[in-house]
Amino acid sequence: MDLLRIENLCKTYGSGDNEVKALDNVSFTVPKGQMTAVIGASGSGKSTLLHIIGGVDRPTSGKVYLDNQDIYTQNNKNLAIFRRRQVGLIYQFYNLIPVLNAEENITLPLIMDGRKPDKDKLDELLDLLDLKGRRYHLPSQLSGGQQQRVSIGRALFTSPSVILADEPTGNLDSRNSNEIIELLRKSNREFNQTMLIITHDENIALRCDRIITLSDGRIISDDQNDQK
Repeated sequence: MDLLRIENLCKTYGSGDNEVKALDNVSFTVPKGQMTAVIGASGSGKSTLLHIIGGVDRPTSGKVYLDNQDIYTQNNKNLAIFRRRQVGLIYQFYNLIPVLNAEENITLPLIMDGRKPDKDKLDELLDLLDLKGRRYHLPSQLSGGQQQRVSIGRALFTSPSVILADEPTGNLDSRNSNEIIELLRKSNREFNQTMLIITHDENIALRCDRIITLSDGRIISDDQNDQK
């Protein structure tokens, strides 16, 4: 079953001589549970694609369906609720709240949604993330790899329909990068979590089920990866 469906997606900035097509008629589907890498040079449209799928930026034209719902038929208030409940976002620079500890950062989206965190689920997730001994540490007391683990935990804790990761290892050394790759793959397998990962990291791309390559806002290749 296709969880995500992208139809003729276009995003244009500027007009006339200053017009730039960040996305140019992009279409593809992602089945539930698939871990997909999106690669391409800087300026190829990768981050724009991710932001539009995540409801952060509206397309100029085209459709984004998640669980058969056209997300851009919603008003801004409902779109914000959609992002909080259905999309888990992981960024290169973690985006943690500095005055909140690891546990508080992980549970924040759920609390903002007026829901009570499940303690057993939180303990299970902290164990998966190898953060049980760091649950009450502030971001400033954590290493870069640990901060990214908190970021991943925050994205996973709400059980979103899809995880969108933007260069999740871009700010990490090779050892921590490998640990994050393993953690993402483990989360995908154990929770059947659908993931779309923007990356320049060949190691991440090669661990994914599928690799989509963008250039100048268009898909130039879309390959299943049998070597993962």
